[in-house]
Amino acid sequence: MAFELPALPYAYDGLEPHIDEATMKLHHDKHHATYVTNLNGAVEKHTELGSKTAEELIKNLDAVPEDVRTIVRNNGGGHVNHTMFWEIMKPGGGGEPTGNIAEQIKADFGDFESFKKTFNETTAKQFGSGWGWLIFKGGKLTIVTTPNQDNPISTGSYPILGNDVWEHAYYLKYQNKRPEYLANWWNTVNWDEVNKRFATAKSY
Repeated sequence: MAFELPALPYAYDGLEPHIDEATMKLHHDKHHATYVTNLNGAVEKHTELGSKTAEELIKNLDAVPEDVRTIVRNNGGGHVNHTMFWEIMKPGGGGEPTGNIAEQIKADFGDFESFKKTFNETTAKQFGSGWGWLIFKGGKLTIVTTPNQDNPISTGSYPILGNDVWEHAYYLKYQNKRPEYLANWWNTVNWDEVNKRFATAKSY
């Protein structure tokens, strides 16, 4: 079964003014679509891969045939990452975290502002393209970064939230001001979805 580009769960301009409509169209319709197309091309060469989800493929990359492993790593990761990315944002999002994730952030970082500061500073330092992630490891929340489209799933951790710092995610609006993009992105976060992912991460 071929992988498909998921529809955005809101309008292209739904995250304005924090993420602009033009960026969302380019990011979803071009970049994410390309990852899906390339992933399908790799799977077509090895039909036994077609029964697996994209998450299953990147979770065990060593099991992917070597001739398509890098393609699956990059494009399977891109598909998984962006599918999550659209879901953890929503129009009118942001504000203080709620539910279990709010309690865990307080326990591990002291307060939300301290958490945001650490996440933004860590992610801003990611050299070149990549992602900043919040994972749950060893009974506590941890902030990590990965290059390119690598996902923590590949190293055994389920991402609770992640922010895309490839330039295509912000350059039309923010140009080279990555820290400004990171600061404003929190106004889009869908904490209900983040709490669902936190529940999954705790038993991953």
